[in-house]
Amino acid sequence: MQQDTSSTFLHGPPSPLIVFRPCPSTNPLELYGNIASTGHPSFLLESGGGRSMGRYSYFSTDPYYRLAGMGSHLVERPAGAHRTSGVLPFQRLAQLFADQPIARPPDAPPFFGGAVGYFSYDLVRQFETLPSLASPHPTVPDLEFAFFDLVAAVDHDRNDLILMFCPPLTRFLGESREHLLREGKDRLAEFEARLTQSDRAAASPDDLGRLTFTPEQDRSAYMQSVLRCQDYIAAGDIYQANLSHRFTVNCPALRQGHLQADLSAYRRLRALNPSPFAGLLRLDTVRLISSSPERLVRLDGRHADTRPIAGTRPRGTTLLQDQRFIEELHANEKERAEHIMLVDLERNDLGRVCRFGSVQVDEIMTLEQYSHVSHLVSHITGTLTDQATGFDLLKAMFPGGTITGVPKVRCMEIIDELEPVRRGPYTGSMGYLSWSGDLDFNILIRTLTMMNGTGYLQVGAGIVADSDPACEYEETIHKAQAFFSAFE
Repeated sequence: MQQDTSSTFLHGPPSPLIVFRPCPSTNPLELYGNIASTGHPSFLLESGGGRSMGRYSYFSTDPYYRLAGMGSHLVERPAGAHRTSGVLPFQRLAQLFADQPIARPPDAPPFFGGAVGYFSYDLVRQFETLPSLASPHPTVPDLEFAFFDLVAAVDHDRNDLILMFCPPLTRFLGESREHLLREGKDRLAEFEARLTQSDRAAASPDDLGRLTFTPEQDRSAYMQSVLRCQDYIAAGDIYQANLSHRFTVNCPALRQGHLQADLSAYRRLRALNPSPFAGLLRLDTVRLISSSPERLVRLDGRHADTRPIAGTRPRGTTLLQDQRFIEELHANEKERAEHIMLVDLERNDLGRVCRFGSVQVDEIMTLEQYSHVSHLVSHITGTLTDQATGFDLLKAMFPGGTITGVPKVRCMEIIDELEPVRRGPYTGSMGYLSWSGDLDFNILIRTLTMMNGTGYLQVGAGIVADSDPACEYEETIHKAQAFFSAFE
C-alpha cells in the first residue's frame, strides 16, 4: 500500500500527515539504526516475541521538546530553563496533553505523535507520602519525556512502514495549513530517505565485549530482607511484597554512551529473549535497554487493559523437564494464591477510574514462556469513566502491583526500608503518550539502565508467608540469567 493523507491534513480538523509504504525490512531495529545517532535523543518501542500483544513497533529521533523533573524541579528544553514551581512534573506533563488533544484518524496507529519516555518507580512519591530511608543513588529524574512530531511505525500485520508528521495543536492553530503540509512532506521525504539507506545497524560489528555483573547485595543479606518481610506478613501489615536487589554492570563500550554499543546490547538481548514490551530509549539523563514481558497499562480510546505477571519457574533443559516445571507452576498453591491476590489488586486499581461493572478478568493464569523463565499471566480490562483521563489511569495503576505487593502503599513503605537503594527506573514504566489520549506503558523489569556511565540491572521476587528465602533468591537469579547469558 502506498498512499498519504494530504487532503485530510489540509482540509480536515487537526490530524497527522501519514504516508504508507511497503516495509523495507521486517526488523524495526535495522530501520531505527538508520536514523538514530550518538548525541541525539531517540527511541525504539518494539513488540517482539509474537504479535498477539503488539501490532506496531515505533521509533524516531530528534525530539523538538524535552521535559524532565524530580520533585518540584523541572527542566524543559529547548527553553533550557531550570525552574522550580508549584506544578509537579507529572502535573506539567498532564497539562501539555490536556491543552492539545488531536483525534486519531481511522487508519493511524495509536501513537502518531506526542511523547515517549519513562516514569521512575520513585515518581510515586508525588502521589503518596513515603519514608526516605533508601539512598537515592544515583539521582535520577522522576520522569523524563521527549516529544516527537515525526514518528515511524512498522505494522507487523500488514508489513507496512507508516511515516507520520503531527505537530502540536498550537502549530495547527497558529500557522497556515499549507505551510505545515509543505513542511511535513519535506520532512517525511527526508525521514524516509534516511530510513531506507543501507542497513547501518545490521552491518555494524558487535564490539561490545563481555559485561560484568557485580551484586550490590549478597545472598545472605537478601535472605535476611526476605525474613524481615515475612515478619511484617506475620504481623498482619501486608500479605505479599516484591523485594529486589541490584547488580552494577561494567562495560567500557556502554559507558561511553555511543549508539552502536547500545544497539549491540539491545540486539544481543532481543536475540536471546524477545519480549512483547521491549525497547531502547536514549534520553538526556538515562538510557534504557529493555526486554520487558509485562504491560503496566494501555489505553485505547476509553478501553483500558493491564497484564499482570505473577508466578515464575525456570525453563527446563529438556522438553520433559520444561513440562515438569510448568506443571509445578500451575499446581503450586503459593503461586496461585499470590497471583489471584495481585489480580484482585489490579482489578481494584482499574476500578478507581473505570465505569462500575466494566472491569473484567478475561484471561486468568495463562502460561507465557521466555528464554529462561515461564510465567503465569492474566489480562484485566475496563472502560474509563467519562470524567477520567489517561493520566488519572496512570496515577491509579502506577507503580504496578506485581512489583510492589498487597496492600500497595504499605508494601512500598517496607520496600523503602528493606531495599538499600531507591529503585530509580527499575519497576517504573516506559512507553508513549499519544496526542489522541491513547497510551501504552510497560513495567521496567528485565531492563539494563545506564546512568552517569554506570549500568544497573535489578531483579526481584514476590514474598509471601511460606516463601523459602533461598528459593526466592534463586528466582531472582533465574530472572537475571537472560542478561548473564546474552552478555557472556
